[in-house]
Amino acid sequence: MNSQTRTSYVLILALLVAGCISISPAAKAADNEAGSSKEIHELLTQVKSEAKALEHDADLVAIWARGKQMSWQSHAVQLNEMKDHVNQAGQLLEKMNKARVGASTWQQAAIDRIYPLLKELADNTEATIKHFNDNKAQIHFSEYQDYTKASYALAEELAALISDYVDYGDHEAEFHGLQDKMQSAGS
Repeated sequence: MNSQTRTSYVLILALLVAGCISISPAAKAADNEAGSSKEIHELLTQVKSEAKALEHDADLVAIWARGKQMSWQSHAVQLNEMKDHVNQAGQLLEKMNKARVGASTWQQAAIDRIYPLLKELADNTEATIKHFNDNKAQIHFSEYQDYTKASYALAEELAALISDYVDYGDHEAEFHGLQDKMQSAGS
């Protein structure tokens, strides 16, 4: 190899190393911020809203099932609200699953943990509605109360889980912002 070719390789290598060193802090900050997908975070926030509304609806139905004041028509309306929130949450979770390629490890874990809980809640909501439709005259009896109690427990667990993930994402962004600020101050 002649000296001119060797010098060219050394120059190219030096430029690459220098570029990596100068880009590294910026790239590292971008990776930290971009490591968690903003799209997934926004979808998680939307699912959180659905889960909170679902928790509220399930709580109402469970309370109504223990009392005798509410008509079966009121139960029917509230059960349909629950079903709508479950379906909306499912659609949002499907969008998250499609976007998981750009998600961070913890966001992928969130999707994986939310799915089975939402599936269980959807199955329970479906069973509750079926039981309700078959037994409208007996909505204040223990079997219906058991269904509604289980729906509420699952909805509460789902809302808490999603809230925790959204909070984690918010704190992660704050952490990386502070980390960048400290790195800038140290430079």
